[in-house]
Amino acid sequence: MIDQTDRELAGHFAEHGFALIPDALSPTEVAEINDEALRICRGDYGQITYGYKEGPDSVPLLKADATDEDVLRQFLCIHYPHKLSPAAERALRAPKIVDALVSVIGPNVKAMQSMLFIKSEGKPGQAWHQDEFFIPTRDRSLTAAWIALDDATIENGCLWVLPGSHRRGVLYPARNQDDPRFDCTTEAFDFPYRDEDAVPVEIPAGTALLFNGYLLHRSLENSGKHGYRRALANHYMSAESLLPWEAPKPGEHMAISDFRDIVLIAGEDPYAYKGTTDIRKPYSRPDKDGGCDR
Repeated sequence: MIDQTDRELAGHFAEHGFALIPDALSPTEVAEINDEALRICRGDYGQITYGYKEGPDSVPLLKADATDEDVLRQFLCIHYPHKLSPAAERALRAPKIVDALVSVIGPNVKAMQSMLFIKSEGKPGQAWHQDEFFIPTRDRSLTAAWIALDDATIENGCLWVLPGSHRRGVLYPARNQDDPRFDCTTEAFDFPYRDEDAVPVEIPAGTALLFNGYLLHRSLENSGKHGYRRALANHYMSAESLLPWEAPKPGEHMAISDFRDIVLIAGEDPYAYKGTTDIRKPYSRPDKDGGCDR
């Protein structure tokens, strides 16, 4: 049942493309994820490769004699931490986040991705982009839950959003960029919104920012003199929709292509008969220092 608070959240989300969920995770839950983030980076849960490509070009970042601080500073973002960390996996199903997702997506919700950002001082942000550009849902239900694991501030590189930029439902073109403020991801451009209209999302640890897959957003570098801006970003969509995230199998029509590396977090999965597979492996995203040509 959706109460008044959920309706208000859904209304704000529909109009502006985002909404805040205070205390989505407790201080204890935040601390558990941060503790396990260090274990992931140290390799306690298995080696983390550098870059999406697996094989001989994948380079482990871990140094055997590195301190905890040194280890964390070697990483910018780890994809799929929920496959390694029990605390990150539980965060996929955080009750307040699930309730909010049901109010904006519908009763059947699945998760397809998680990302653990460990942005220490001097580390870059991400240029303007739309998540739907990278995760192409067929019904436009893509929704992110960006959970602050440290107090997110302008100084340490919080998210910035362009309110209402989701409403047109348009995916804007993207291009390569070499701005030192940003990591190796592309940047969206040629959209009818101004940087001056952007709003910084400064939130305390444990708060979640819920936002639409078409919402233009970015983050800047961590310009603080010390400390991190850690965050856990999880991506969700309607379980009733197919996800053509990868090229169709030989002989398969694009219309029925469906990425099945998912976690059901609410309701039922109409495509449960397809089963699930372990397609993606955890890996570290390269940053500017790591070399964007990798």
